[in-house]
Amino acid sequence: MWILPWLVFLGSPVNDLCSGRHTAAGTAAGWAGLACFTATYLALVYRNMGRPFPGPVVACGVTVLGALAVVLNLTLGTAWIGLFVYVSVACGATFPARTAYWTIPLTTAAMVATGLAGGDEAVASYMLLVVLLVGFAMTGVRQLVRTTIELREARATVAQLAANEERLRLARDLHDLLGHSLSLITLKSELAGRMLPGQPEKAAQQVADIERVSRQALVDVREAVTGYRRPRLGAELAGARLALTAAGVHADLPDELPTDGVSAEKESALAWALREAVTNIIRHSGADRCTVEVLRRQTLEGPLLELSVTDNGSGGSGKDPGNGLTGLHERLRTVGGVLEAGRVKRGFRLVARVPLGGADT
Repeated sequence: MWILPWLVFLGSPVNDLCSGRHTAAGTAAGWAGLACFTATYLALVYRNMGRPFPGPVVACGVTVLGALAVVLNLTLGTAWIGLFVYVSVACGATFPARTAYWTIPLTTAAMVATGLAGGDEAVASYMLLVVLLVGFAMTGVRQLVRTTIELREARATVAQLAANEERLRLARDLHDLLGHSLSLITLKSELAGRMLPGQPEKAAQQVADIERVSRQALVDVREAVTGYRRPRLGAELAGARLALTAAGVHADLPDELPTDGVSAEKESALAWALREAVTNIIRHSGADRCTVEVLRRQTLEGPLLELSVTDNGSGGSGKDPGNGLTGLHERLRTVGGVLEAGRVKRGFRLVARVPLGGADT
């Protein structure tokens, strides 16, 4: 859509064709040439945003644009000199940087020569900087788009690597916690089995040891899982980005989170709310767009941290809140927060709020 406003430079050729100063054959040829020029330009530039044409096809297309611009200007007048702007834009948008750096000045020189040949030196001088600067500006825009795409891909890769590292850490910790304990339980179980029924007292001692080891292992696992079960909002946001992208949902997520000084319990409650909302979007809503916002707000009851997740889906088919939303209500209530969820005009919205005060501010 950003490209469409540039079509304003076609106003002069269209006005020239509608003025009636050309013959019928000339007017028909002008419309045909203008249609061919516009179609070639849009095909080159729009296609370049997705899957670009091969290099030879691009070169042929730009050559066709340049030839049409020269021919139309020489036959129909300098009212068509604005076509060189599109040739310059096509060079900047479709050619590699090294090629664009010499084809844009070449296009500018062709425009000046064509203008002088048509006897309109003032228009050629006026359009000189326009054609030159617009072409080089397009090379900058193209580089900016490419850099943005690479940055998004790098962020997704970093998030995926972080998730993989977390899974490896979990597997490593569980092995360290349970490997020794389970081996000891297995050994003592075998000893107790061999001692029965001839040595019941010693077998009972082995069973007591098994109970002690298993209880300690359970305590260790609970302590480890407690740390894993307390998600952080940043990690959940990275996971949500990956999950929504994989599900084909266009997600608008914040790059920075105002969670400095927020207690772990309150941040964890919002992280659980984000996880539940994303899960519902992927599994039930049928949405293809999603917006997540995390804001600090000042209310009459004091400062609070608000998480809102809005999508353009149906919100699911159930009339009553499911177990997930019920659990979120209870989880937020334990930290003094509230949850609001329901359909809006164009989709479904979930809002979770937790108060900030004392150590949170």
